[in-house]
Amino acid sequence: MHKNRLEAFSDGVLAIVLTIMVLELKVPRHDPSLGALRELVPVFLSYLLSFAYIGIYWNNHHHLLQAAQKVNGTVLWANLHLLLWLSLLPFVTGWLGESGVRPWPVAAYNLVLMLAALAYFLLARALVAHHGQDSALARAMGERASADRKGLISVVIYAVALPLAFLAPILGVLLPVAVALMWLVPDRRIERSLGS
Repeated sequence: MHKNRLEAFSDGVLAIVLTIMVLELKVPRHDPSLGALRELVPVFLSYLLSFAYIGIYWNNHHHLLQAAQKVNGTVLWANLHLLLWLSLLPFVTGWLGESGVRPWPVAAYNLVLMLAALAYFLLARALVAHHGQDSALARAMGERASADRKGLISVVIYAVALPLAFLAPILGVLLPVAVALMWLVPDRRIERSLGS
């Protein structure tokens, strides 16, 4: 099967996720002062973090599919699995922003991020398995271990942030910020391997 529909569907879902998140930013009513925006700071900061995460996943998803030539049922399901967790970002983003830095919203946010990271790993493995170990995609994914290390480090950080959310919620928020900063530069293995 061609990959075009998977890419278009994924782009559409991520665009909807971003739209839902921005619609959660409510305009202060009946107060035109800058002070009215103070209440929105936590909501806006959680939105910025989640926007960065959607951008990171979109960018790396794009790079991953650049090297893919085709998809199969396993890849389609693996992609839907990733989109499931990313589609929950508006919910946990809203909960985190509205509740502030409280244990359960912070833990839920990290859980969704951890499950999305695991789903991305499974999608990449499904694509490599479908294309074969001698494919350009397999060569690109195996070219360097640093991006795989970044993925593993990300999952470990989310796993640490989960229980930390109940002990020191602010650290449970700062850890995913650190992971996002680590991933701002996308996985370049595929670009290097394909010479793009």
